[in-house]
Amino acid sequence: MSGNLAPLIVRVFSGCSCGSIMSRLNSDMQVFEPMVKLHYLGDRKGRNMRMRNKYRKPTRLSCNAGSRCSISAVVWSLIGCLLILHLYSLVHQKDGMGGEIQFRMTHQPQFRELEEVEEENIQIPPPRGKRSPRAAKRRPKRTTTLVDEFLDENSQLRGVFFPDERTAVDPMKDLGNDTFYYYPGRIWLDTDGNPIQAHGGGILYDEKTRTYYWYGEYKDGPTYHAHKKGAARVDIIGVGCYSSKDLWKWKNEGVVLLAEEKNETHDLHKSNVLERPKVIYNQKTGKYVMWMHVDDANYTKAAVGVAISDYPTGPFDYLYSKRPHGFESRDMTIFKDDDGMAYLVYSSEDNSELHIGPLTEDYLDVTETMRRILVGQHREAPALFKHDETYYMITSGCTGWAPNEALAHAAESIMGPWETMGNPCIGGNKMFRLTTFFAQSTYVVPLPSFPGSFIFMADRWNPADLRDSRYVWLPLIIGGPVDQPLDYNFGFPLWSRVSIYWHRKWKLPQGWSGLTWM
Repeated sequence: MSGNLAPLIVRVFSGCSCGSIMSRLNSDMQVFEPMVKLHYLGDRKGRNMRMRNKYRKPTRLSCNAGSRCSISAVVWSLIGCLLILHLYSLVHQKDGMGGEIQFRMTHQPQFRELEEVEEENIQIPPPRGKRSPRAAKRRPKRTTTLVDEFLDENSQLRGVFFPDERTAVDPMKDLGNDTFYYYPGRIWLDTDGNPIQAHGGGILYDEKTRTYYWYGEYKDGPTYHAHKKGAARVDIIGVGCYSSKDLWKWKNEGVVLLAEEKNETHDLHKSNVLERPKVIYNQKTGKYVMWMHVDDANYTKAAVGVAISDYPTGPFDYLYSKRPHGFESRDMTIFKDDDGMAYLVYSSEDNSELHIGPLTEDYLDVTETMRRILVGQHREAPALFKHDETYYMITSGCTGWAPNEALAHAAESIMGPWETMGNPCIGGNKMFRLTTFFAQSTYVVPLPSFPGSFIFMADRWNPADLRDSRYVWLPLIIGGPVDQPLDYNFGFPLWSRVSIYWHRKWKLPQGWSGLTWM
């Protein structure tokens, strides 16, 4: 019976109002009750045929001694319990002011066009040459995948993943029909006409200047391997900063945290690693605080670094590095909550789990409090955001420079417990979704003018030439369908859905004002 009951429960509770639920119950039960009786009688007949004693009475459904329950009573009781649980979960989503039930599903009319995703049909090219008969006998050749083509700098599909400079997005020239359009994966130029260098970064909105600041790794140097089996790298140059009023036209503010050229013992010596810088502002101290992942060339230091400045455009003064809470820290981010509390989230224990803990009031250190989350899931590149008093996070798998599947997570408390919701990516094709559109998460930008709508920021890494890594910015909406099912509790989703929509070309909806943050 369970196989037939599940579709009914989904249909019954697909509506939102109690009246619609009850009307569906009445109509569906007319079909459902005979089906259950038939299923039950058939099952009973099968059991009786297996009984050796032909005079043995069939098993009955009993509620208590001396009485029998009908099939319909059992079904109605089950559905009634599920209905109560569903209504209970809705009541706990009340608006604190009005007391009316608020559904977390957000549908902005302006974003409906962005929910109409685009599909991709990319064919893997045939092999360039034939294998020798001797080689063919030794081992069958592994089937080439799109990820292989992505990582192959000589692939015929190179231009699909990394379009050349002829298609570059130039805000100073694209002043016609292409104004304010994002083109994920294309070269993105600043107002000086140079490719933006802000990889693995994040966005700060400064209320004092009413300006967005984009901080990231400045990788405008040659890519090389420190040793034969070492990962591709670029020597530290520093942290780049760009400013904008509209999140589309970016002015280069320079390298606001510079590498150390001579002192080889310094954390920021050019031979080391600086990744994923994030900046937040502390209202109490008036300081801009930068946190980053600092490491040696072999990724054995596994620490965080802290720097401060009086201005969003720097210069930032480097303070120190440490292993937060005494644990390894690699990919990381910081998140500032509505109440001014800030938190550090970092991959630890050989990237097998994430750790999260609050910062001190001045944002210059971590407190002693720490929680382990997503234990055993091997996630990195966390990007946190908040909507409707629920915390969400996008993470990446751990596959080096190769792209992999994103996962969305949610929690009612930032300290957990966190639940995994599945792959949020929609559109493209299956391989696009399984590789996060050939990119890796780094940050999520809220759009206060459109509650429930965000910009998902990701990096399309180019291990052959890291300075030419691209940016993949896409609309992220709370409330749309997802590629994989969510976690469920008694058949009902615990969280609103997170959807990242693929588009070759898109822009923020009409009515968006970059100056409206709060």
